[in-house]
Amino acid sequence: MHLSFHIWALLAVAAAILVILGLAAIDAFGRVAQRRLGAPTLSLPVQPEQTALDRAIAPLLTEHPGESGLMLMTASLVAFRARLETARLAGRSLDLQYYFWKSDLTGQLLMREVVAAAKRGVRVRLLLDDINSFGFDPSLLALDSHPNIEVRLFNPSRSRTNSFRRGLEIACKYFTATRRMHNKCWLADGRVLIAGGRNIGDEYFDASQEANFHDIDVLAVGHCLAEAQASFDRYWNSEPALPIRSLHKLRRLRRPRFKRLSARLEAHATSNRAVAMLRHMESHAKAPDFTSASLLQWSTGVDVMADPPEKAAGRARETWMGARINGLIADARESLLVSSPYFIPGTAGARTLAGLASAGCKVRILTNSLAATDVIAVHGAYARYRRALLLAGIELHEMKPEPKRRRASLLGSRTASLHTKAFVIDGAQGFVGSFNLDPRSASINTEMGLLFRCPRLAQQLKSALEAQMRPDVSYTLALRHDRLVWTERKDGHDLAHASEPAAPLRRYLPAWLISWLPIESQL
Repeated sequence: MHLSFHIWALLAVAAAILVILGLAAIDAFGRVAQRRLGAPTLSLPVQPEQTALDRAIAPLLTEHPGESGLMLMTASLVAFRARLETARLAGRSLDLQYYFWKSDLTGQLLMREVVAAAKRGVRVRLLLDDINSFGFDPSLLALDSHPNIEVRLFNPSRSRTNSFRRGLEIACKYFTATRRMHNKCWLADGRVLIAGGRNIGDEYFDASQEANFHDIDVLAVGHCLAEAQASFDRYWNSEPALPIRSLHKLRRLRRPRFKRLSARLEAHATSNRAVAMLRHMESHAKAPDFTSASLLQWSTGVDVMADPPEKAAGRARETWMGARINGLIADARESLLVSSPYFIPGTAGARTLAGLASAGCKVRILTNSLAATDVIAVHGAYARYRRALLLAGIELHEMKPEPKRRRASLLGSRTASLHTKAFVIDGAQGFVGSFNLDPRSASINTEMGLLFRCPRLAQQLKSALEAQMRPDVSYTLALRHDRLVWTERKDGHDLAHASEPAAPLRRYLPAWLISWLPIESQL
């Protein structure tokens, strides 16, 4: 008994020492980080005819002064091609901001175009969140070694190669380490903006064999681009955005490293899978003609909404997106249609939605079913609100896990999942972006998106969301004899389920357990 006490005491002391050392290292890193901030840079000003994008878009803006032209991109292959084509057309700058960028089939094809742009003189600024960057530093450093490319990481960990130390660091500063940059922004020459829910990876472009996402982007030109550029600059020059080279002890950055990366990307582009992907894109995705004024929806009521980067430190609460989005939703009068793959309304949010429904507003919510979601913990928290929302007269739809086979897919996939973050208010105002209706988007992660008052585009978005709510694509929930029932259309017949459909026990049990844990604020 006495020996056991000493062992536990030694373990406690060792743990305390580890924590103290970890906190000391983190504090030191925080002080050093202030000296490691990169030199501030700003978006390059647009010119009348300097680049191909200038020459194509400037005349449109003369016809539509003070307006923004928007194009909804619901097809994954079109969204992929839009990024590919704008990278190829860029002649001045590419400003790219993402939660993550995978080194997979589509990720490498798009990075090849970014590298090609840099080689022809385009300035590239790549800002990535750090949480998914572990293990990718050699490639990112290779990119950064080119004189026309700079890579910065948002809220980076000090440990770059040791997974244990990285885990310890994250654990010691949990409440700041979990604040991530969830923004998605693709800016070409300050002329074309692509924003929405898609990161860069196969599952966002219908190229994954395992699972693909249903998602939506908006391509924008015109007046709102200045807001997008200002938002990117603010993040790029913020305290949490550190140059990747400042996180490493490098004697020099050697160009051969970039040449090896470039050669690897070129070799990848000639592989069988890459050639098949590009042919598939050519056959099934027409290049979006954003140079045609008639194919764009024009409006003066377009805003680029973005959290301030200070949100990563818990500051500037009065300018966070969540407050504005909650206000917009609360002002709905006739109808509210929401798509949120990770949907946790919270007590206050559920009360707001119920109040809208009781006032005669038609409220419809689309989210993932337990079988389709890629984050079981979120579903466990969401499940607590279903009964109250249904009793208030709110429609709930949960996307099924089966892939929508009407879409062209390169490889096919075993499952599909909702990833669209959007809403339509009163059929006239819409939003597409990275913001989920959950505590993480509201209070922890930074987010961005496009808010537009444009009835024609709002109707297009409404139709796209309603297509994902059809009974052959999603389950419709209802209460029968005070019990939840899921209804779907299968083989031309309505089929009802008395429990979470298509969800095995290995999914149901964790979701049920999480529903009882007090962790909703972190989800």
